[in-house]
Amino acid sequence: MSPARAPRSKRILDRKSAKAVAYDLLARKGWSRRDLTARLRRRGAPDEVAREVVAELEERGYVNDPAFARQWVEGRARRLGTHRLRHELSRRGIASRLAETAVSAAFREGEEAGRALELARRRLPALLGRDRKRAPVRLQDFLLRRGYTAPVVSSVVRQLCRVGPTES
Repeated sequence: MSPARAPRSKRILDRKSAKAVAYDLLARKGWSRRDLTARLRRRGAPDEVAREVVAELEERGYVNDPAFARQWVEGRARRLGTHRLRHELSRRGIASRLAETAVSAAFREGEEAGRALELARRRLPALLGRDRKRAPVRLQDFLLRRGYTAPVVSSVVRQLCRVGPTES
């Protein structure tokens, strides 16, 4: 049995250390302004230091919420619908107008329905194998959880499962 470890004391980051941590985090992936500020605070930077460091990095172009939003949406648009993408961006501190612009750029007219149909075609065989009668409802739930809008989901389920609007 190993002896119990004493909890580590939280280190307070000065401006230089906070900037080094921020560069390290940015080297791994893109961050929104709000997320990077919160992460620096969790790592031990005082609120004021975290905000100053992020503001400086934003001025230099290392933190860019519009670019982050575009990248986030492009990386997830094949698997998720517009509703969920907007929600995820909102949770990351991206303004709703910015989120809407990024989502609109990724989903041109009718693309969401096409992507939902493609995803549903891949998922449907497994659902049919489990329980053929419940497959339409499960497919509908699956697509809704992925963030596709209700009209798109209804259309896809009707198309693939050949069910009427009241059966799904």
